Amino acid sequence: MARPPPLQELPPVYTPPARAASPQILAGSLKAPLWLRAYFQGLLFSLGCGIQRHCGKVLFLGLLAFGALALGLRVAIIETDLEQLWVEVGSRVSQELHYTKEKLGEEAAYTSQMLIQTPHQEGENILTPEALGLHLQAALAASKVSWDLNKICYKSGIPLIENGMIERMIEKLFPCVILTPLDCFWEGAKLQGGSAYLPGRPDIQWTNLDPEQLLKELGPFASLEGFRELLDKAQVGQAYVGRPCLHPDDLHCPPTAPNHHSKQAPNVAQELNGGCHGFSHKFMHWQEELLLGGMARDAQGQLLRAEALQSTFLLMSPRQLYEHFRGDYQTHDIGWSEEQAGTVLRAWQRRFVQLAQEALPQNSSQQIHAFSSTTLDDILHAFSEVSAARVVGGYLLMLAYACVTMLRWDCAQSQGAVGLAGVLLVALAVASGLGLCALLGIAFNAATTQVLPFLALGIGVDDIFLLAHAFTEAPPGTPLQEHTGECLRRTGTSVALTSINHMVAFFMAALVPIPALRAFSLQAAIVVGCNFAAVMLVFPAVLSLDLHRRHCQRLDVLCCFSRYRPCIPTPPGLISSGPITSCPPTSISTDLPPPLSASSSPCSARVIQILPQELGDRTVPVGIAHLTATVQAFAHCDASSQHVVTILPPRAHLVPPPSDPLGSELFSPGGSTRDLLGQEEGTRQKATCNSLPCARWNLAHFARYHFAPLLLQSHSKAMVLVLFGALLGLSLYGATLVQDGLALTDVVPRGTKEHAFLSAQLRYFSLYEVALVTQGGFDYAHSQRALFDLHQRFSSLKAVLPPPATQAPRTWLHYYRNWLQGIQAAFDQDWASGRITRHSCRNGSEDGALAYKLLIQTGDAQEPLDFSQLTTRKLVDKEGLIPPELFYVGLTMWVSSDPLGLAASQANFYPPPPEWLHDKYDTTGENLRIPAAQPLEFAQFPFLLHGLQKTADFVEAIEGARAACTEAGRAGVRAYPSGSPFLFWEQYLGLRRYFLLAICILLVCTFLVCALLLLNPWTAGLIVLVLAMMTVELFGIMGFLGIKLSAIPVVILVASVGIGVEFTVHVALGFLTTQGSRNLRAACALEHTFAPVTDGAVSTLLGLLMLAGSNFDFIIRYFFVVLTVLTLLGLLHGLMLLPVLLSILGPPPEVVQIYKESPEVLSPPAPREGGLRWGLSPTLPQSFARVTTSMTVALHPPPLPGAYIHPASDEPTWSPVATPAASGSNNLSSRGPCPATG
Repeated sequence: MARPPPLQELPPVYTPPARAASPQILAGSLKAPLWLRAYFQGLLFSLGCGIQRHCGKVLFLGLLAFGALALGLRVAIIETDLEQLWVEVGSRVSQELHYTKEKLGEEAAYTSQMLIQTPHQEGENILTPEALGLHLQAALAASKVSWDLNKICYKSGIPLIENGMIERMIEKLFPCVILTPLDCFWEGAKLQGGSAYLPGRPDIQWTNLDPEQLLKELGPFASLEGFRELLDKAQVGQAYVGRPCLHPDDLHCPPTAPNHHSKQAPNVAQELNGGCHGFSHKFMHWQEELLLGGMARDAQGQLLRAEALQSTFLLMSPRQLYEHFRGDYQTHDIGWSEEQAGTVLRAWQRRFVQLAQEALPQNSSQQIHAFSSTTLDDILHAFSEVSAARVVGGYLLMLAYACVTMLRWDCAQSQGAVGLAGVLLVALAVASGLGLCALLGIAFNAATTQVLPFLALGIGVDDIFLLAHAFTEAPPGTPLQEHTGECLRRTGTSVALTSINHMVAFFMAALVPIPALRAFSLQAAIVVGCNFAAVMLVFPAVLSLDLHRRHCQRLDVLCCFSRYRPCIPTPPGLISSGPITSCPPTSISTDLPPPLSASSSPCSARVIQILPQELGDRTVPVGIAHLTATVQAFAHCDASSQHVVTILPPRAHLVPPPSDPLGSELFSPGGSTRDLLGQEEGTRQKATCNSLPCARWNLAHFARYHFAPLLLQSHSKAMVLVLFGALLGLSLYGATLVQDGLALTDVVPRGTKEHAFLSAQLRYFSLYEVALVTQGGFDYAHSQRALFDLHQRFSSLKAVLPPPATQAPRTWLHYYRNWLQGIQAAFDQDWASGRITRHSCRNGSEDGALAYKLLIQTGDAQEPLDFSQLTTRKLVDKEGLIPPELFYVGLTMWVSSDPLGLAASQANFYPPPPEWLHDKYDTTGENLRIPAAQPLEFAQFPFLLHGLQKTADFVEAIEGARAACTEAGRAGVRAYPSGSPFLFWEQYLGLRRYFLLAICILLVCTFLVCALLLLNPWTAGLIVLVLAMMTVELFGIMGFLGIKLSAIPVVILVASVGIGVEFTVHVALGFLTTQGSRNLRAACALEHTFAPVTDGAVSTLLGLLMLAGSNFDFIIRYFFVVLTVLTLLGLLHGLMLLPVLLSILGPPPEVVQIYKESPEVLSPPAPREGGLRWGLSPTLPQSFARVTTSMTVALHPPPLPGAYIHPASDEPTWSPVATPAASGSNNLSSRGPCPATG
């Protein structure tokens, strides 16, 4: 095949060859990718053209649809229930929680109010009478709310007494459950409200009540033997009046107090050693760990000092309060309901906290921290509220940035109004996406309201910048009606790729089974989808409307005003490469405006693109791409004739381009397959309006002339690889520092009273109430040994707080067995003394009579009683087990006869045993028959966990508890642990596994999506490599910043893969669709993508900036900091590391130029680097100006379906057409170069 002639030997009319496919397009697998991308871009082109033709309709319908979806926000539900937000969906914890609620109901048995007192001076001993006096002062002040504490407090184990007078007195006097260090002293009685009246006596209160003395006084008037036995079993004794007074000089200090007569202050540490008791020494023992924090002991284990005090007030649940006051005279006229009961409780708790915090004077040496369950709910509600000021501020800031960034001195290039409209459109798309989520029933939470509006804004505006940048760079000669189609054809693939990856990333993040984060991920994916629809469908309509404004030369933003700008006529044979102007094509003899100065000459700024002569009369073959080669001509505006004269300088003035930082490569004939139909690759002056020199600088200019030349030098590449390698290595080390966990103190705003309480509680009282729940499905009566073994195994866990050596285990099975042993002992005594016989138990004790009735039970419906068993069986055998046939009958009796023991055990039986009232004098057959309880389906053993400071401690405790339950399951006992540690910390058992699974799946999905849309697995692999590095580095930086790994950072880390695509895919696509060497293609990719990628990063940072103003440190640390680091990492990897990797390891170009290998074309003898550059002849007058012209280079991409293929020839075709001079000086219709005229 003959080689094409050198450029300087080409005749004026030359038809490029239509063959030689091998040097034009890479053979093999790249043909199909080109064809597929061309097909996809053709669809985008048709979509854009259709939108431009109907831009008004599309805009109206789009805004209408998005506005309608946004109305869905009216039905949005904000979820603040911690269990609904943080319990893993479908996990065993979720199933166990469902089982618990199914058996016991939705609400807890009680709610808690807590007071913690610490000294202002850290480390000071708080075990002094003065400090405890201040604690009493705060507790009394806090409890004096409109509703008396005695009315709404939780009271457990109220006994049923047949004596009406005693029953009424007990109802009024029965104490509240208050766990306080004050119970070691007489002053603890002051917290117990209520009073009772007996004739001839002063009001009975706990401050003056001596139960033993009272029973002696009432003994002659009533039969109180059963009540006396109840008090003796509970070891009530003298209650509070037998305890020392903190201040013995108090006038009300009872004479029975040990220090009443001595008037000596008690040794507080000695009294508190071992804990305190409520009014019942047996059933109400408060361990030291519940009351004191920061304890120090001597060598013998005796308490010496402490740094914190804690009191806990238990209140009724809303349902209990409603049932307690239903029908009461105090509530009959206010429409009493369970909802109102809840309102009363919440108001009481808020007032309690407020009064407690204000109880002590400012100059006090102590400080009080108060907290309640309502306080936590209020924090979550405040955490979930939408900050209208921050949302409006963030969007106004983005509006200002978009407007300023897109404003230009040239009104035809300025797009300020487009930027404003784009941001407003994204805002509407975000609102419509959230509205669609609300319509789909996806509940909102704090992450949705606090983070998603800003994150979605930053992500959505990125594509707005990309389309706007591409719209101003339409190829020369693009018809006006095809501008939008051309824009979508060139950028639609990138927008689709980034949006799809964003959605895939957020959908993958939904694999994390935490409801709050799953909802956030789904909402983010839906919002990104709405943004994608708005950018691809509605925003092009905005661009089309702005194109009309630019075509009419109207001012930007103020589009109602136009601006007069002088312009030169465009001859009909010349096609302007600058923006569309309103100047009609004219002949060369058209009169020009009056002569202007040299700097403002209309001729001097004109850019003319000259097509080859032969194309003037011929049709461009289908499938030929127009690629431009840059040469320089000089245009002279003849003032006398007012004609434009174009002169090509002689060959002698070919010089290398000294000002080109990349050498001659960027000025070689180049091209791109970004649109498969021609992407201009040369640098062209595009100014049709005169502007200041500083206004010509932009990010693309910086990338071309400064950033890319510096980055793509060999030593720069090596430095970049070393630096990013060091960053990766440092991040791998930082990844080892990341700890699991998310403490409540991280969520609550710092500097608040709530944060101070939580910090003090975490430091001094890291205690958690948990329960070991036994389910149905096995026989409790025959599994007693396995139940005891389970309790023993659970009690031996490191985190379980052991009971004092003097106290029996607090479980229902132990209490039940001990009670049976007690009544068995009473029966044995009565039987031995003859007070109980085979036929009567009336003369025996209450406990003996109970044992009598239980021993004769057979469990047989036909013959329920057998008196012969009185001496042949025992209620508890030698092994400490209850006979199975008596188990459920005895359970009914124990529940009815030992309410204090049942309350202390916290058994929560389901189904509850039936009520049964004992009367030892009623020996009829009906009274002797005791109904058996139904087989148990729910029961629990209470435990206290302590020493849980770090997440590793929680995980260790959870794993031990689960192991104990698994071991019990092998013995036939179905059990599971329950409590807040298992609800909120068990997720960490599998969190890292979920994280790695989601990241791996997402990287694979990203690779497949990129490979499918880019049609180049090589490039997709490099993108995934960079994304994986970003994720590892972000994870490592979290370790250095002290950010713990929880479900929230996991979601951000998973989403970082999708967000990182925004910074990488544009550069990769630009590299893939550009011709030339790897360095040239990397430079061209940077030139075209540096500005939109940078603008997108800045817009994302501006969107995140509003998060920095949040009141919650949690939002700042876990969202703002992490997402900001992610954005900066994405910017660095996308604009530095990826171009370097592409320049070294990038795939080959999809198309190559016909004459790329022609030394006559690209490497003339004169330039050292083989560049093609016309130098300015020193003999030319200064009034000549440079003009960029272009040549058509034929490429042959694979034909589109239905395209006509022209026959090829082996030799170039020479057309014997007359020279331009023969056509006359005043006729340029042949599209040839303008001849010189005199």
